[in-house]
Amino acid sequence: MAAATKDLSAARQAHRQSVESSPADMARFLQDALGQKLVAYITNVSSPRTVAHWVAGDRSPGTESEDRLRVAFLIFRLLGEVESSHVVRAWFAGHNPVMDDTAPATAIREGKTREALAAAKAFLSDG
Repeated sequence: MAAATKDLSAARQAHRQSVESSPADMARFLQDALGQKLVAYITNVSSPRTVAHWVAGDRSPGTESEDRLRVAFLIFRLLGEVESSHVVRAWFAGHNPVMDDTAPATAIREGKTREALAAAKAFLSDG
């Protein structure tokens, strides 16, 4: 029961961070953690420079890009509670058996955010 409570607390904390963070802060965090190219891919923008503009606060992401950014940030924070940043980065880029071998980065890019979040939760529960 204590592990379930800890998982719920971590999920709530990750959610709170994703809601309270600005797009610039999320973009900065993800750029540092995943790299600018992968963040651009996940958010479905054509140039990694766009991510740099978000980080600098020169531009704001569009609604769909911000939604993808927020989900990726939430998932990274959630997985980062129990895994190293290296493992989380590999999780985003790797083929995922829960999603029929689609990479979570691709799923988020394609708007399949629920599937990506469910895969992250499954990854955590598999321990």
